[in-house]
Amino acid sequence: MGYGDYIRDLLRPLGVYDFTPGGYSHSETEALGVGFDGCAEAVDYAEQEGILMTAEGEGLERRERLFAKRPVQVSPALRRAAILALLQVSGDSFTLADINRTISGCGIKAEAQETGEYGRIRVIFPDVPGVPEGFEQIRSVILDLIPCHLETEFYFRYITWEECEAQLFTWQMVEDGQHTWYSFELAV
Repeated sequence: MGYGDYIRDLLRPLGVYDFTPGGYSHSETEALGVGFDGCAEAVDYAEQEGILMTAEGEGLERRERLFAKRPVQVSPALRRAAILALLQVSGDSFTLADINRTISGCGIKAEAQETGEYGRIRVIFPDVPGVPEGFEQIRSVILDLIPCHLETEFYFRYITWEECEAQLFTWQMVEDGQHTWYSFELAV
């Protein structure tokens, strides 16, 4: 039901207007309804893009412009998570928990871990096997978020021989899957 129908339903009890199709009152209320429908669509769009958790396009783009470096653009959900993480960055984000809360601002899930060596942390990408797509941009954003006194190493996940044995992989299974060496490394 559009606004034209809504206006007619409001005015019909007055009994003054003739709302037969093609009549003057019907056409006038239909024209008003088209204008109000356009306004309602504009308000719905502004509401969708104005709320971070529902933004799809323009709302995300405008927020991303607030930051010196944009996160890798993978999907709207990951872009929203990245923006939320970047909004949490503050001048005192030096603890491991604070770093982990903010480094997903790179655009994908990232996690910092202590290595046991003083002043050194490791960054892993738990949901991505191998080197993530757009890694140079991801690396740049992460290094901007991590306090500069920490040496940062990036750790990429590949399948290990132990995991192959645990999954009971055979060379025949690898050949049947038409794996290359590279694709097999990523079969985590």
